[in-house]
Amino acid sequence: MSSPTLHIAFDPIYAHPLPEGHRFPMLKYELIPEQLLYEGSIQPANLFRPATCPDEIVLLTHENDYLQRLHQQTLSAKEQRHIGFPQSPALTLRELVITQGTIDCCHHAFENGVSLNVAGGTHHAFAGHGEGFCLLNDFAVAANYLLHRHLAKQILIVDLDVHQGNGTASIFQHEPRVFTFSMHGAHNYPFHKEQSDLDIGLKDGTNDDLYLGLLQTNLQTLLQQVQPDFVFYLSGVDILETDRFGKLKVSMQGCKQRDEIVFNALLQRGIPCTVAMGGGYSPDVRTIVEAHCNTFRVAKDIYGLN
Repeated sequence: MSSPTLHIAFDPIYAHPLPEGHRFPMLKYELIPEQLLYEGSIQPANLFRPATCPDEIVLLTHENDYLQRLHQQTLSAKEQRHIGFPQSPALTLRELVITQGTIDCCHHAFENGVSLNVAGGTHHAFAGHGEGFCLLNDFAVAANYLLHRHLAKQILIVDLDVHQGNGTASIFQHEPRVFTFSMHGAHNYPFHKEQSDLDIGLKDGTNDDLYLGLLQTNLQTLLQQVQPDFVFYLSGVDILETDRFGKLKVSMQGCKQRDEIVFNALLQRGIPCTVAMGGGYSPDVRTIVEAHCNTFRVAKDIYGLN
């Protein structure tokens, strides 16, 4: 009997929603699947293209007035500056596709243990506004979808991007069924932090040993205390020592070990997991792609997926 399949959400629109001058941050979304296909880690059958997330699902999380401003392209200049991208129909479409991809990944994770979105992890989006290159909060929308459909009772969000998941923390501040855990640079964006259920602010220069030790201890404790039946994992690679903005000193191998810690802990407990890539801003895009590709390789190996 063949082993189950690794399902990966990807759409070419992930990589090309912006004017030329804004495309570097998006380049990795095209290169990640290309690299995984080239090296034979995945096959075309592993990739699926999401549709767009329906408004009624988005509105489980986001305010209607904000969603309509996205649809109608009426964000103010100030709102666009906070987001960091100029508004466009293509950018709104991209966010809706990413969000549906994360929801679709949840269904695949229930079947096979884990599923990954090549994009996603838009954790700076609040219910009523976007910021930090995030328009819609895909993890928050997907978590509320699972709760609304009675597919999960207790959710844990493990946010290991170097930036605090401030939008996610705000959205779930009064929702006991979603526990938000953010381990991030203490002196990094956003400079005004929201309050997650558990925040671990890391000092500048935090290295592999300290980072991995803190993660191992806190993750094991949370899994025991929270008892989640579903986990969202934001695997940002802006924790790398090469990152232009991260301020930490985590090596490529340390970043890979981080993924191994998360996946092994969840697999041992039989907790399904949806993964999104989050940030990564090393000057050499090859470094970013390699670190992200490690997350896919590790997931495939640990879960024994085709």
